[in-house]
Amino acid sequence: QVQLVESGGGLVQPGGSLRLSCTASRFTLAVGWFRQAPGKEREGVSVMRSSDGETRYADSVKGRFTISRDNAKNTVYLQMNNLKPEDTGVYYCATDPWHADFFLLYAGYFNSWGQGTQVTVSA
Repeated sequence: QVQLVESGGGLVQPGGSLRLSCTASRFTLAVGWFRQAPGKEREGVSVMRSSDGETRYADSVKGRFTISRDNAKNTVYLQMNNLKPEDTGVYYCATDPWHADFFLLYAGYFNSWGQGTQVTVSA
């Protein structure tokens, strides 16, 4: 089982920025960021394929969020800029997809999850 630990969440004003980190014992085929707001289903934010760094983003975050990776540190980042109140939620890092269509950003395609980190965007 892969161990994942997220950090970097917090309270930020609308328009602000945060950078989330996810450190793992290992990353497999792909790594993704997901989020879950109260009363809502977990939704995909971004996924990166490990072999070539190809990425996908949810339409709601395109142009504002960037996923990146530091292989030497076994860490994946999510840089979040121009944050909006609707970005509020618990953000999870995931890896070890069991399905080839992981670029669909479907949480059910990933086997290993971190504990999550809270992001709150509020004035």
